[in-house]
Amino acid sequence: MTIETENIQNPTKPDRPLDGFDRKILSALAANGRETYTKIGDQVGLSAPAVYERVRRMAESGVLLGTAGRIDGPLSGKPFLAFVHVDANGWGKSQRMMTLRSYPEIEEMHSVAGDTCVIMKVRTENAHALEELLSQLYVLPGVKGTKSFVVLSTYLERGVQAEITKKWPHIPLPPD
Repeated sequence: MTIETENIQNPTKPDRPLDGFDRKILSALAANGRETYTKIGDQVGLSAPAVYERVRRMAESGVLLGTAGRIDGPLSGKPFLAFVHVDANGWGKSQRMMTLRSYPEIEEMHSVAGDTCVIMKVRTENAHALEELLSQLYVLPGVKGTKSFVVLSTYLERGVQAEITKKWPHIPLPPD
């Protein structure tokens, strides 16, 4: 079986740029994907049919990839969160490396520039399960090493946000 690895994410440009209403609708859907078009319309100042049409258009253009439930990691039996940096010969984006996408413990996988080739966000049941996953990495040809960063506390975890910061606010530093 051949797996295409050249265009893992191939974003398309929407027919028209997102406007303020689109961004507000996307924010409402990101907060609660099960919200009705009527309630979203009330929040953003549009009718339910107008919201529906905008959602349909954003879905067709690929801006809106769908709506999905957010799962609580610890409550779902996967409280152990880590970021794993993989060092490999060459770029690291091999067909064998891409087979790791089938592991449900791997939530994200990014090709990066710097001291490592690939960064993965991994959520497992415990440290032993992470160790077992790492052992699967080391059998891949070209993998030279890994660095794992275990998360102690999470202060913010969210998906892509629709808003754009127009002007970065000044945040005063607390006194020493």
